[in-house]
Amino acid sequence: MKDKQKIEAFTLSEMIVVLILTTIVVGLAFSVLILVQRQMLAIQGNYQTNLELNTLETSLWLDFNRYSKITYDELEDELKFSTELDSISYRFYDKRIIKDRDTFSVHIKQKIFFLDAEEKEKGNIDAMKLEMPDSYQNKKLFVFKTNDAKLYMNN
Repeated sequence: MKDKQKIEAFTLSEMIVVLILTTIVVGLAFSVLILVQRQMLAIQGNYQTNLELNTLETSLWLDFNRYSKITYDELEDELKFSTELDSISYRFYDKRIIKDRDTFSVHIKQKIFFLDAEEKEKGNIDAMKLEMPDSYQNKKLFVFKTNDAKLYMNN
């Protein structure tokens, strides 16, 4: 009888140890899972930000080289691209840039425009530099085009 009680007591204590160890392992597994999920969300956010910046840069490069006349209107905060047949514009807002039906969710800290390597605040331009805030790791976009004689003849 005493042996049976010893076996039951030993089995009960083993079960308690197993339950405690299982609880610890499950707790650690959930902690690791939460950390991995947070890391994945951070990676996803960085990827989305970089994708948005790359899409904006690609769009600007295409338009800078597609259109012959580029002007910036400081009052409207609008960048206008035009040719004799077509035109398009980019409107700058606090945390987004709108180009026709496209919206780029990008926060711009500073915009600098250039014509013949000299800074311009408005009018005809041939290059622009966009600086992003700290949340974008202070990235900078620089886009330019090669001017043709037509730009200088019409001025």
